Amino acid sequence: MQRFWSTLFSGRLQTMLTVSFCMIAAITIGIGAIATSKTITDYLTRAADQRVARDMDLALAFYRTREERIERIAQRLGNTYSLYASLNDQGRYANTVELIDAAVENEIQAQSPIRNQLILLLDREGNVVSGELVTEETSARIEPHATNWASLPIVAAAMAQGKTLVATEVVPAEYLASVGLADQARVSIVDTPKAAPEPYDPREGTAGLTLSAAAPVHGRDGEIAGVVVSMHLFNNDFSLVDQIKQVAGVDTATIFFGDLRVSTNVLNEQGERAIGTRISKEVGDQVLLQGLEYPGRAYVVKEWFITRYIPLHNYRGDVVGSLYVGARESTFQALVQAFVARVIYIALGALVLAAALSFPVSIAIARPIGELVEAHRQLASGKMGVRVVPPRGQGELAALAKSFNVMAQTLQVTQEQLVQKEKLASVGQLAAGVAHEINNPLGTIMLLSDVLCKETPTEDPRREDLEMITAQAKRCKGIVFDLLSFARQNRVMAQRTDVNQLVQRIVTEESPKERYAHIQVVEDLAPRLPIIQADPEQLRQALVNLMTNAADAMASQERGVMTISTRHAGLQHIELSVADTGEGMSEEVRSQLFTPFFTTKPPGKGTGLGLSIIYGIVKMHRGDIQVSSKEGEGTRFTIRLPRQLPDLDLATTSQEIG
Repeated sequence: MQRFWSTLFSGRLQTMLTVSFCMIAAITIGIGAIATSKTITDYLTRAADQRVARDMDLALAFYRTREERIERIAQRLGNTYSLYASLNDQGRYANTVELIDAAVENEIQAQSPIRNQLILLLDREGNVVSGELVTEETSARIEPHATNWASLPIVAAAMAQGKTLVATEVVPAEYLASVGLADQARVSIVDTPKAAPEPYDPREGTAGLTLSAAAPVHGRDGEIAGVVVSMHLFNNDFSLVDQIKQVAGVDTATIFFGDLRVSTNVLNEQGERAIGTRISKEVGDQVLLQGLEYPGRAYVVKEWFITRYIPLHNYRGDVVGSLYVGARESTFQALVQAFVARVIYIALGALVLAAALSFPVSIAIARPIGELVEAHRQLASGKMGVRVVPPRGQGELAALAKSFNVMAQTLQVTQEQLVQKEKLASVGQLAAGVAHEINNPLGTIMLLSDVLCKETPTEDPRREDLEMITAQAKRCKGIVFDLLSFARQNRVMAQRTDVNQLVQRIVTEESPKERYAHIQVVEDLAPRLPIIQADPEQLRQALVNLMTNAADAMASQERGVMTISTRHAGLQHIELSVADTGEGMSEEVRSQLFTPFFTTKPPGKGTGLGLSIIYGIVKMHRGDIQVSSKEGEGTRFTIRLPRQLPDLDLATTSQEIG
């Protein structure tokens, strides 16, 4: 893994950015997809549980409705006084049995009959007096028989308590056989995976699970003459579970006798109702043994279901079976998988889109950096004029490109300054040597020519030649002086200097001279200009030279304007500028302005050292000089000087010069 990261981050920037973007997108989208899938799965799980809980509420409502109908039939018959009178008169009147049968038949016809419904009228000893069995095909009269129903627990309790009882009851096989329901009650037990080793109730398979109601037959004085029994057998009867499925929209429903399915619409592997299969041990332990509701996932016959089981109790509160509803987990899983698949497709699409977008983004980032790398190579090879085009905006890449351009510009200027300094130093050494060598002979020439000129009469034709010799010797002396001045630019006698006062004094001294006669000198001095540390004599020399050059540039004009201005340049610098309205200069001339002995003046009008001297003075003051010029529009020289010179001891030069 470490090698992978090292390889990744040591490759090309564009590749690294693309892979990094894709990885970040993959991780982010992957986490989002997992979180979304988990959220959807949890939501669907809760929805499935809520649906099954709702199904159980509906199934239980149908179950209670049928229980109430069974109870209502028993109560109505038990409250029929004619049955009470007939039971009391039984044996004395020949038509008593007919009266009882008619009453039972009327009650069955008055109520919409329930399939597999049994109604029995018992005397106070528990013997059958009359009854009716309503099946799916027909109804049949139950004749008196020898089986005594008084030992059936719910019948005995109703007679003993004198009130109607209704519950889910287990009716033994012998009772069912006496009324013709033994065959319907018989269920073959099927070996079922995950079921308990032994049945919950040993009577499972032969006895019947019923909804039973027992209502005492009361007289007006409250005396009990017998009991009406109303009963519905669940074994092999599917009317209730199918009604729950069809009307309530429940997926599957089952009624258990103990742990045995006696009524269900759950299908086995053969596609038939899974009658005789048994409940799983895990569910049976909780529902049948503990009497608790079971919500959750359970194995039903052949597959997993999301289920609800509730226990069914007899009138004594004993658990005798359970009611089940459930939805196939496979249906729910298919829905979950469909949602998860969609989330995966969306995540993959987002990842592809992120990868597609990362490519141009990485190019947009890597291209300027690549250009900077190439520009650095060119700069290192000596191409000082190389520049890069900054990207749009104010971001880091744009700032980096601008910083590079500033750095390249600074290096180019610095290089030019170093070359200029080396050139000036070399010329200065040469100038010093030449000046010293010719200064003494020149002095002799000037002395002797001046003596000869004075001794020669005015009318002598040689006097004009001697005067020319004297004038040219003086001109040579001026050149030697400039050479010496140029060679001695190595020391600054810094003092506190008021530049505004210095400018005003120089203008006052220079403007009356003949070269400024046709020139208007304008002073544009900044108020409250700070005092600086400078050599006033050198500044005087620089300013006079700039004024002389400006006057020479405007010599051909009838009226020229020279503007001398000062201004604040930040907190640590000031600026002094001299501008003229002369002819201006070309780019080629500007590039050579500060080269020693370079001049655009005609022969005999200049030495080409003036601007070189100014340049040296400014640099010794830790300043900078800039020139801006356009042909036909004039020229401006701007000197930028620091307010305080570093590394100078002014203790002995505290005098303020203005």
